Order: sequence, then C-alpha cells, then structure tokens
Amino acid sequence: MNERVMDAEALSAVLLSIEDKRSWDARAELIRTSELEQLAIDLGDELLAMRARLCKINMRMRCGDLAAAAEDIWHVNQWAVEHDAHQLLARTHLIWTSIHLHLGDAEQGLEHAVLAVELLDDESTDHMHVWHRTKLADALYFADDMDGARIRYAQAEEVALRLGSPALLCLLNNYAYVESTGGDQKRANEIAERLLRLADEWHIPMEPAFLDTIGSIQIINGDFAAAEETMRRCLELHAKGKWDDANDMAQYLVTLAQVQRGLGKYDLAQANLEEAHRQCLERDLGESLVRLHLEQAELYAARGDFEAAFAAHKVFFEAHHQQQSLQKEARARTRQAMFETVEARQEAERFREQARRDPLTGLHNRRYVDERLPDLIRTDPALTVALVDLDHFKQINDQLSHDVGDQVLVRVAQVLAREVAAACPEGFVARMGGEEFLVVLPGTAVPRATAQLDDIRRTLRNQHWSPITRHLPVTVSIGVAGLIDAEERAQAPLLSTADGHLYAAKHGGRDRVVSAADLRGFAGHASAA
Repeated sequence: MNERVMDAEALSAVLLSIEDKRSWDARAELIRTSELEQLAIDLGDELLAMRARLCKINMRMRCGDLAAAAEDIWHVNQWAVEHDAHQLLARTHLIWTSIHLHLGDAEQGLEHAVLAVELLDDESTDHMHVWHRTKLADALYFADDMDGARIRYAQAEEVALRLGSPALLCLLNNYAYVESTGGDQKRANEIAERLLRLADEWHIPMEPAFLDTIGSIQIINGDFAAAEETMRRCLELHAKGKWDDANDMAQYLVTLAQVQRGLGKYDLAQANLEEAHRQCLERDLGESLVRLHLEQAELYAARGDFEAAFAAHKVFFEAHHQQQSLQKEARARTRQAMFETVEARQEAERFREQARRDPLTGLHNRRYVDERLPDLIRTDPALTVALVDLDHFKQINDQLSHDVGDQVLVRVAQVLAREVAAACPEGFVARMGGEEFLVVLPGTAVPRATAQLDDIRRTLRNQHWSPITRHLPVTVSIGVAGLIDAEERAQAPLLSTADGHLYAAKHGGRDRVVSAADLRGFAGHASAA
C-alpha cells in the first residue's frame, strides 16, 4: 500500500513492522518515520502519531543524535503516562535503556530496562516479550552483574523458544558477545553453537552481524581457518545489501584482517585495513577507526616492523583519546538536553497547575473542576458534592474592607482544605467564584457526607475570627447532593441540585447543612442568595 495514502489500521501495521523488526538503514528509516508521524497527525490519531514519533526517536539514537532522542522521548513518555498507553510506555523505557547505555550510565539504563519488562502484558507482542528481557540482560551486564545477566538471558531464551520468536537469534548473538567480551570463552562457544544450530533448524539465514560475532569468538579460540570461512560468508551476505548499517562493512573488514593476520596473510590483511580505513573516513566512523588503528599496529608488529607498529600504536592512542573526548562531549550534550527537558517539563507542569488554581486561596478553580468532576461522575456512584457559601459576606466587605474579606476567604479555604483532606483524602475543594466553594467527596454516601460537612460547618463557625472580623461572625451554609439526587448523571444537573439545597439552607436560617433528606417536600431550585 502507498504509505502516503493509508488508513489507521494500515498505518498501525506499518509501524508494527518497524517496532518489531530490525531496521538496517537508520537514516532512511528516520525520514520514513517522520513521514509516518505526519500521516498519523493528518489522520487525527494521537496514539499512532506517538508510536511513529518513538520510532523516529529510536532512529535518531541509532544515527548517533542522542541529545535529540533524549530530549524528545520525554514528550512521548508523558503522553503515554497520561493516556495509560502501557505498550507505548514499555517501548519508551526500552529505548531509554539504550540511550543511557550509550551514555555509559549503566544504573539509569538498568532502571529503565526493569520498567520496560515490568510493563509487559498480554497485549505486548512476542518480540517485546523476548527483546525487552534481552535488553534487561544487556543492562545487567553493563551494570557489572554478569550472574544476573545470565539469568535474564536464560529467561529470555526460554520465552523465545516457547514463542518460536526469530528474536532468539539476536538474543543469542548478544549473549555470545557478552560472554566472549567478559572472558568466558567456554560459555561463548556454547552459545555460538546454539545460535548456529537454531538458525539451521529454523531455516533462518544468519545475519552478517551474527557471523561477525562468531568469527570474533573463533579468533579468540585461535581457530583462524574456521574464522576465515565465517567472515567469507559474512561478507557474501553483506554484499546482498539486505543488512547494511553504516559501520558494518568497516567492522567486518577489520575482523577479517585479524583472521588473516593470524593466518600469516599479511598483504591481504593490509589491503582490507586500507579499504576499512577509506570507509571510516568516508562515513566518519570514529569508533571503527580506533579499532582499525589498533589492528594496524598489531599487523605491523606481526610483520616485524616494530617502528611502524609503534607509530601506528601512537595513532591508535590519539584516536582513542579523541574518540573518548567526543563521546564525553556527546554525553555532556545529551545530559544537558535531558536536564533542560526535565526543567521545561517541570515548568510546564507548574504553569499547568497554576492555571488550575485560584490565585487568592490556592484552592483548585472551576477549570480544574470541569476537568476532574465529569470522570468522577462517570465512575463513582457514591460521589457526593457540596456547595459552601459564606453567610452575609457582603457585610464583611462593606463594613470592614475587601482586604479583610480576602483574609476571611483565605482562612475559610485553609480550614476547608484541611478538614476535607482529613475526612476524605481522595476529595478536594475548589473555589467556584466570590465566596462560594465546592467540596467533592468521592466514595462518600450522602448521609455520611452530610455529617462530615456539618462538622466542618461547626469548625468554621468556631474559628477565632475576632482578630480579623472584630464583632462580625463567620458562618457558612452548605447544600449537599449525591448522584442519586440529580435528574441525570452529569455535572450541570448535579451542581444544580446542590445549588438548590444551598438555597434551602440560606432561606432556612443560614449556618446549616441541607441535603435532599432535609427538604421534606421543599422544591426550590433558584440560585442561592
């Protein structure tokens, strides 16, 4: 299907193919995922847009732009949290794992890897069940917990075998590499053999990267003839063009040169290093260049040209030092980007919270009520609300001052917030305007709510008001309504019912709480005085 014209279902399938399969040309995929994100936006599907954006972030990371990836991933994470998108959140933590491991931050990498596994559920794909556990094992290895890594690799392998997941081959490749790097050649050999056997049994062609790992293990074992055959197959597969990350060919050529040095084929080894050097310069492959310089020094030494070997080793050392400096700068830029993103997110959250707070009292405002109350009405049949209005508040403003009136409002707000938090920790208080407040009590039946609100009414009346209002008392009238009292389960009818009961409290003498049970046939729904 033309990717420029597709529906949401087709777009989801395309994204899944990117999410659950290895993409070899990260730069091309970066362009493609940007286009897919725009398609999702045009379709008005936020989830698909965020999935495409996360794929784009992954490609940015693989292209080496860690700072941009780290900065952008916060937005996807926040959206996934707010919309309870578990699968997207799990994938987010997986990519975060890779970002931190690239930065050399094993502790943070491990933390995200654990979350990526904990978020797996029945809706997670087979690939996720295997690969998230594999990355947890990788993270444990980088955190210097090889025993823990082995346990997780084994668990991932068991899951992959049960599911028949092709991701098992990637898993075993990582596991073999880790064991070889860690110095346990016996385990590395055993895992490499399993990798080869399973690829044969499942009729899945070995990827060049897997063969490069096996060739490297064979070199360490001193089996150069087998390693040469492995690397020959590796280069033949790579030439087909199906697997081609930017640094692959240079890496394979250096591995082949190592093999040829071991076999005494020095001229062939030199020719391969020269071709690898050309590719490193052409593609700006700093890390591959460092490995190449080290092998060049080893090759000169094998030929007995120790002066050239010493000179090459100096070049290696300088390149290694320069690469470390570049990596350090990249880590610093990425960490700064992450820090600035956290700051920006916190600032945005602060402004968002301020927009939902009354500036005088600090209570929630009507905007917050309009966002929160409909969900409670929809999900909580035992919800009770109450409108609280100060009695004769105009006298305080007229006889004393508006400044004194503000002091009273602030004190009333403080008492309401404190008492409601004690009576119903899940509840909240909002200032609706002027001297009117809304109390929301989730999971609280009307009789219990009425008793609690009457205690709060007495607490307000008995405050030591004279230092603020001199001789004027401060009391409140309260109208209570439960969902069962409203004409329909919606915000407007519920608040209208509470307003009618507040009207009854005002006209019944003020300084009282009125619910439907107190009306005894009273039918007044005019606005409260």
